[in-house]
Amino acid sequence: MSLYITSLNSGSNGNCYYVGNAHEAVLIDAGISCRETERRMLRLGLNMQKVKAIFISHEHSDHIRGVEVLAKKYKFPVYITPQTQQRGGLFIDNCITFTGYQPVYIGQMSITAFPKFHDAAHPHSFNISCNGITVGVFTDIGAPCDHLISHFKQCHAAFLEANYDDDMLQNGRYPWHLKNRIRGGHGHLSNKQALELFITHRPAHMSHLLLAHLSKDNNDPQLVHTLFSAHAQNTRIIVASRYEETPVYHITGIMHADYVADEPAQYSLF
Repeated sequence: MSLYITSLNSGSNGNCYYVGNAHEAVLIDAGISCRETERRMLRLGLNMQKVKAIFISHEHSDHIRGVEVLAKKYKFPVYITPQTQQRGGLFIDNCITFTGYQPVYIGQMSITAFPKFHDAAHPHSFNISCNGITVGVFTDIGAPCDHLISHFKQCHAAFLEANYDDDMLQNGRYPWHLKNRIRGGHGHLSNKQALELFITHRPAHMSHLLLAHLSKDNNDPQLVHTLFSAHAQNTRIIVASRYEETPVYHITGIMHADYVADEPAQYSLF
């Protein structure tokens, strides 16, 4: 069984990623409003009734802004660690604790969390698998640790942070303390770090890479797209927007030699 994926929004103004099969789906983070989540899913032909749970990576507002309203309106269970819930000040009726490296089963999908470097209470990334197909959600990462490398190697598709260009950050308007927070090992992943991970550890079966959480001030979507496309080979490169949803991409595990880096995949509404 294949997986369908989309970024509903990606950036410091809100993060929300959809991963599902033909029967059920999950949201990874809920950093845009309930209304905007509904609008974007409707435009994509995605059915909210297929969403069975929300998984929260950490407590920063751009990852939790919409979770309370979404969970209350649709009675979604929210998988979250106690530390993240407490630090985020979240009041949700149906919270379920997850533990790193212990899979959570949602229908035919398996969601496995693992720890990451980020300046949050208890941050995690996620791999979502279904019948041999695996999709990773890897954003808000200070450094590409062994946890990230081992999970990236499993993926047929991934959302991977490429937050900033080193020169743009260095020469930009941010104060020094913020620059040092971003690049200090518990902030965000640079273009250079993300590209090194991609070149060195990309599995042969990776068909799609969605570059995520780009900085508005310290990065440029065309720069990132060009940088990764030069090394894409048979992997389709997509830059996730901070302003709108991406198309839905159908992850089948089948590689195609004629992929065009910025060509949206064909998909079926389900």
